[in-house]
Formats: sequence, structure tokens, C-alpha cells
Amino acid sequence: MNLKYGIWNVSKPRSEAVNQLVAAGYAPLTAMVLSARGIRDPRDAHRYLDCAAPLIDPYAMTDMAKAADRVRLALSRGEKIAVFGDYDVDGITATCLLTSFLRGMGADCVPYIPGRLEEGYGLNPIAIHQLHKEGIQLIVTVDCGITAIDEAQLCKQLGISLVITDHHECKETLPEAAAVVDPHRRDCTYPHKNLSGVGVAFKLACALCGSQEKVLAEYADMVALGTVADVMLLQGENRVFVRRGLEALKNTRRCGLAALMKEAGCDPSQLSASAIGFMLAPRINAAGRMGKIDLAIDLFLTESPAEGSRLAKALCDLNRQRQAVESEIYQQVIAMLPEDQPPEAIVLADDSWHQGVVGIVASRIAEEFCCPTFLICLDGEHGKASSRSYGGFNLFSALTSLSGLLESYGGHELAAGFTITRDNIPAFRKEICALAASFYSDDTPRTSISIDCAIDPELLTVGGIDALDQLEPCGNGCPKPTLMMERLTVERIRPVGNGRHLRLRLRRGRHAVNAIYFSATAESASIVQGDLVDVAFSPQVNEFKDERSAQMNILDIRPACSAECTAELGLYRAMVSGCLEREGAALLLPDRQTLATVWRYLAACGAPQVQEAPMCLCRKIVRWSGSPLDLGQLLTCLDIFADVGLVQTRRLHKYISIRLTPGRQKADLNQSHTMQLLLQVKES
Repeated sequence: MNLKYGIWNVSKPRSEAVNQLVAAGYAPLTAMVLSARGIRDPRDAHRYLDCAAPLIDPYAMTDMAKAADRVRLALSRGEKIAVFGDYDVDGITATCLLTSFLRGMGADCVPYIPGRLEEGYGLNPIAIHQLHKEGIQLIVTVDCGITAIDEAQLCKQLGISLVITDHHECKETLPEAAAVVDPHRRDCTYPHKNLSGVGVAFKLACALCGSQEKVLAEYADMVALGTVADVMLLQGENRVFVRRGLEALKNTRRCGLAALMKEAGCDPSQLSASAIGFMLAPRINAAGRMGKIDLAIDLFLTESPAEGSRLAKALCDLNRQRQAVESEIYQQVIAMLPEDQPPEAIVLADDSWHQGVVGIVASRIAEEFCCPTFLICLDGEHGKASSRSYGGFNLFSALTSLSGLLESYGGHELAAGFTITRDNIPAFRKEICALAASFYSDDTPRTSISIDCAIDPELLTVGGIDALDQLEPCGNGCPKPTLMMERLTVERIRPVGNGRHLRLRLRRGRHAVNAIYFSATAESASIVQGDLVDVAFSPQVNEFKDERSAQMNILDIRPACSAECTAELGLYRAMVSGCLEREGAALLLPDRQTLATVWRYLAACGAPQVQEAPMCLCRKIVRWSGSPLDLGQLLTCLDIFADVGLVQTRRLHKYISIRLTPGRQKADLNQSHTMQLLLQVKES
């Protein structure tokens, strides 16, 4: 079975909290999800979901007063101002918001977003000299600038005043500027550290205006787009921004945005944070990725409906081009990966890759191969890299520790970029793999899914699913509910979408549930009619011919177990590292029955080779035998079999490949090195 997630972390609601929440007006399914997330009572729920909390005073942010004063001085003097941003959705919306706002105050203001391919990320000498030639006297950065120490000095030398607003992690030294506004500054006491770049730009506009409500009424749509697209935590002020922004987008006054929603097939009346993330953001991002950033800037700033329609169509066409380039790079990366041993971190480089697209490919590869991924676009003796994290590995900290090998770097825990010389790539690969190896445990399943709670089939109703809208807007920090049902029988399997997806009917007792499993086949999911399974899913309402019915959007399927089966690996790791103690050896040492059970299952599979996710294999053996087993015990049994030549095992990223040795059906397990080690430690 192609188990996507090695570990299912299932929370449990507390009945007392559920009862209180239901009494306060929450639907039972919503109350269960809230309780499973640690919500104890209606007051906790209100704080968690509140989308109307008062906004925090922008002047609570360090240097905000200095920033506002310097911009006001520029306005009074009639200075020419440049708003300097980044080429992603957050940077684009921040740039357009502040440009539009300052123009509304009478400023001579121009937007500037560097060419991703020509200039790269952030403030750079090319841009600064160009703006100097154009007579710019003040540069205000948005969504960038916090690490631009040398560039700030260049501005000073040229007589350009600099105000920095950013939301990325700070280094030890801050740039020398008229003001440096960033909630991540160590001396900043602003309580909400999770503002997006456009959120900080919004706060500067509010400081200049004096009314946050007035600015939000005008620009909530832009703030929501940038906040969602940059995957900011949807708590506190960000919930206010997104809720207000979704309402504004339903009747947006920006003709370019209205045209983009129409061109993308996005119904404004049904707009959600998910729709922003999956439908609008990729099309806006395409402008920066493909080197045509002006399309996105003009889309936000145009006042012509005809021009808005032209720009929206151009962005959608550009996004299709981006998808084609992404697919080509992905295939090249796959071909470059080693087949024998999965790396702790993937570091690959090529002279032909498109700088604007490799970040998406890096994200896809990191998820598929369960490790941090660094893809480097080479140009002569230098390379620009995009990297994505996996499983909690902190990219920014890792790059900081290896900064001696880099020319420059920036970003945050989950996504970062850097420049590096071609000659330093092998050393960087070696060091980053060592850091990843020390962070991860070799045999711990790195893929995990967080499940709010297990429910019974009768709770999955149209009304219950509709009531989950009480949790909206959903996103980072307040995710869409993920639920689980256990011990369901696969009653019917039908391929749909030209065989690309599966439609299932699952049953427990008298209750049957319909389900859709995208990007899966019966073969890839390794399920057959009659299988007993557990299902992790997102609940949704299916609408067909004016009829609405409840269904599962399946996220993962695993074999159901009738006995205990855990991902416990502590004792096994201790044995591998030579740290196992006497008591642990006694617990880890498999008895004859456990060894026989594992061997008989492998032999009964009827194939010379078994390839499974380790946790999935463990669950299948438990289901088949009805006997408890943990992952550490299973791996120990396989090591014993391999020691005496009964099997050959190989780890393939998140899978383990087990080949039964032809002609070897018997062996003296006491001759196993692993068995002797365990017995020796146990008896010591």
C-alpha cells in the first residue's frame, strides 16, 4: 500500500469541552475539531477564531515612527519615492499597496520590483544605481531589505535615503537606514510576529494615515492575498486581514483582480483562503517566476477593465508556460538522483534550469523524497539556489552555520535562497547532508499527518460539513479539518478522470460513505475490494445535478489493525548506535513467535520482492496476524533475517525493499549478528 504518511498523529476531543462548545452554538463536528485542537471552552474558541479583534497600534513596532516621519518629510519636500519590493505575491501586493497609497497622498511614487533573473532577490547595486539615475531620493523597501547591509551603504554613498520594512528573519547586524521596521527585530516588542510583508507595509500606511480602518477598507483584498500566499499564520491580526479581504474580493473595485478571478474560473461568491492559495496566487506568482513582473504590477494598479482583462489572460497563459517548464526540470532532477541510497539532503545543480521555477520543483522534491532540497541554477562560476525544508529542518539556521561557503543568503525556516560559487557546491553538499543526518533519525518515518480526530460514519453529514465553515478562514495555524474513520470495508472501487483518480464506496455496519482519492489508482494505493482500512480525509460536500451529498476527500489510506501497532523506534535506534542497555535489549529481542509471524507474512506475499513504507508493512503484518508489533521490532526481525542470508533489504527513501533469497527457506537465526548482540546486551 502506498502509505503517504508514516505517522498518523490523531488528537482526541474531550467530551466536557465538546459539550460546552455545543451548548454555546457550535455544531457537534465543529466542537469535536475545536476540542481536539486544545480548545477548552467557548472563550478559547472565540480567541482562536476571532476575525474582528482590534488591530494593534502600528507605532508599537520598533522604528515605525522613524519610518513614518521620513516618508512624511519626503511628501512635504516633493521627493521622488520608490517602493522597492519582491517578486512573489506578498512582495507584489505590498509594493502595489504602498505605491497606490502614497500616490493617493500626492506622492511622486514609482514601484520597483527587481528582475528575478537579472537582479535576483532584494536590494541590489543594479537597481540602486538605476533608481539614482531616475532621481529617486527615498527608497522604501517592502518584503525585503532586512539583510541588505552593503546595499544600505551604497544608498548612503549616493545620497538616497532608505526606509526598510520587512518580515523576514534578521541577522546579527541590521542595515544602516533611516528606519528598519521588522517585527522579528530582537528589540521589537510588537506582539504579532507573523505579519506578512504586505502586512508590515499596511502598518506603515496606517501609521501615515492615522486610521487603520480606513486603510483596511481600501486595501484588505491586497493584504489578504499576500498573507495567504505567503502562508502566514492565520491567527490574531492575520485572521482579521483575511476575513475582511475575502469579503472585499467578492466585490473588488480592482478591475484587474476581478478579471483574474474570472479568467481563473474562481467564483468570488465562493472565495476562500484555499482558493487564493491554489487558484489566484500561482497565476500572480507566474509574472515574477517567468521574468514578466510588470504584468502583475499593472494588474493591481490598472483602472481600465479592458486592460485588466488583457493582463489577466496574459498571466494565465504565463502560468501554463511555467507549468511546462516546471515539469521539464522535475524530470531532470529525478534523473539526477542516486538510485541506491536516499540522501539526507538533496543538493543538485544545472546550467539550464530556470531560476524562477526551481523553487516550486524543490518544494515538490522535498515532499516526495522527505528531505530538505537545494536546487542551484548555475551561470558561469556562480549559482543561485532555491531551497525548501522538510520535517522541521531549519533552513535559515543551517545556511547561517554554513555561511562561510556562501556568497549571500536569506529567507526563513521553511524556504530560503542563496548564492554560491560552483567550486563550493561539493563542500556545501557534504556539510548540509551532515547537518540533516544529525537532525533526522535514520529510520524514523519522516512523513506525518496531523488528524484532528477520529469520527464515526454517522457524523459525516452535509449539515455537519457545512457547519465546519465556522472555522474559516482556514490556513496555516487554523487548517481545514482533517478527520479519520477506522475499520472501513472497501465496498466498491471505480477509476474516474481517465483513470487518474479513484472513487470509492466505504462501509462500516449500516453506514456507507462515498469518497474521492485524487492522483491515485487501485494499484498505487494497493487496495482491493473487501480490504479493511483506516482512512484520513478532508470532509467535503459533493454537488451534482443540484444534489448535495457528504463525501471524503481522501488524504491517506492505511491497513486497519486489530492489535497494537506503533512507530516506536527508540530501542532500535539505541541498538544501531551502540547505546542499547540491558532492559532495552530484553524488550527489543524478538521471540520465536514474532520472528515466525514476520517471516510467514513475507513468505505468504507470494512475490520475490516486497516494497512498502515500513510503517505500512508493520500494519499489514499486524492486520494479517492479529498480533501486536512495533516498527522497531519489525526492523530488528528484518536485520536478523538479513544477517543469515534469508533476505536482502534496501532502504529507498520512504520505502523499504525486501527480497527473499531464492532457495533459502531455513537458517540458524542464532548465528545472526543482531541476535547475538541483543542476547549479549541482555545478559550483561
